[in-house]
Amino acid sequence: MGHRDKVKKLGRTKSHREAMLANMAMSLLQHRVIRTTDAKAKALRPVVDRLISTAKKDTLASKRQVARIIRQKVVHKKLFDEIIPHFKDRDSGFTRVVKLGVRRGDGAPMSVVELLTPPPKIETDKKGKKSKKAEVTKK
Repeated sequence: MGHRDKVKKLGRTKSHREAMLANMAMSLLQHRVIRTTDAKAKALRPVVDRLISTAKKDTLASKRQVARIIRQKVVHKKLFDEIIPHFKDRDSGFTRVVKLGVRRGDGAPMSVVELLTPPPKIETDKKGKKSKKAEVTKK
């Protein structure tokens, strides 16, 4: 029975699990969509929601708390400058988990985790082609 199991251990030690979830959170904030297994997706959702809720306070203390988990300066800046303004009217539920099916190699159930923000605008030139800058930021 699953009573008193507050943390999904994911077959990892505590330090490995925390590092993995921090890296996944950084990837999600950087790319807005990531593909992973169901169990990891369900474990990631509260981590990201807590990060965004803390970041919404926009104080020096909250920036430092978020910086403990989001260690890349580029992603930290993107969180506070681009992502947080989209969630100013929303109290919770900043992410969505959509089930995809099973992975071909081992049959693991797969999901997509996405931020509930509008997609970024891609700049095009006069001929309708993507600009070089848009291609670089997409990768």
